[in-house]
Amino acid sequence: MFFRNLTFFRFPTTHDLAELDKGLEECRLKPVGPLELSSRGFISPFGRADEEAAISNRIGSAIWLTVGGEDRLLPGAVINDMLAKKLAEIEQKEGRKPGGRTRKRLKDELITDLMPRAFIKPSRTDAIIDLEHGLVIVDSSSRKTAENVISEIRRAVGSFPALPLNAEVAPRSILTGWVAGEPLPDGIMLGDECELRDPVDQGAVVKCQRQELESDEIAKHLETGKQVTRLALSLDDHVSFVIGEDLIVRKFKLLDGAVDQLEHSDGDGLRAELDARFALMSAEVKRLFVVMEKALKLSKVEA
Repeated sequence: MFFRNLTFFRFPTTHDLAELDKGLEECRLKPVGPLELSSRGFISPFGRADEEAAISNRIGSAIWLTVGGEDRLLPGAVINDMLAKKLAEIEQKEGRKPGGRTRKRLKDELITDLMPRAFIKPSRTDAIIDLEHGLVIVDSSSRKTAENVISEIRRAVGSFPALPLNAEVAPRSILTGWVAGEPLPDGIMLGDECELRDPVDQGAVVKCQRQELESDEIAKHLETGKQVTRLALSLDDHVSFVIGEDLIVRKFKLLDGAVDQLEHSDGDGLRAELDARFALMSAEVKRLFVVMEKALKLSKVEA
C-alpha cells in the first residue's frame, strides 16, 4: 500500500482525536440504496470484505484510514437515448412535441427505473493522519477528492479544523530558483522532469521529461521569464516525487534506499507486511514534509 500522490492538510496538533475510531465506526460505509446514486463512508484499510476488521490502523503517531465509496453507473448517453425514444413515441401518438415539464418527468422516471439495475462501482481513497505534525495526507492529486476525505473525517468527529497547505512565498519562485542554480535543501536532488510557464495569462507552457534540468535549453526558458510550476525531485535516494506550485506531491515513489528496509522487517503474513509497508511509507512521508515545510516556507496553523 504505497501512496502515489500526496495532498496535505494541516490541523492543530492540540486538536483532540481521542474519539476518532468511535466516529469512524459510526460512519462506516453503507451499501448504496436501490434509489441512491452514491454512498460514502469508512472501510477498513485492509479491505471491505471483513466487516469485523478494525476501522483504522495505527502505528506510532500515524493513523491509516480509508474512505470507501459505491457509485451507480448510469451513462448519460443511455438515458438520453431512451428518453428520445419515449419522446418520439409521444409525439407520434399525440401529434405534438412534449414540453419541458414532460421531458423532466420522463427523465426522472427513467432514472428511477434504471437505478436498481445499474452496475455499482466501488472505490477507495486512503489517507494518513499524522498526529505528531498535525497532518492529513490523502492519496490523491485531486483537490476535490482530498477535500471529500476531510469532509468525511469531519462528519465522523464533529469538528476538524484541517486546511490545505499554504506557503508564505510563492512556491513557483522557490522551484524556479532551484532550477536556476540556487542551493537545494540538504538531501534534495533535481530529477529529470519539470513544467515551465510564462507568467502572463494564456502564456506558453513547456513540459520536459527525461531532461537534464541544468542544461542550456532549460536556462534559455528561464531567461525568457518562464517560471517552474512543477519539478521532479528526490530526497536522500529514498523517495522521488514531483512537487507542484499547488503544493501537491505527485508521482511519489519509494526508492531502493527506503524499500531495502522492508527486507529487514520482522513478522510473517499479509498483515505484518502491510504494517511494515505502512510504517515505512508514513515515516518517509513525514520526513519529506519536514523538508518541504522549511524549504517552501509553509505557513503554520493556529489552534
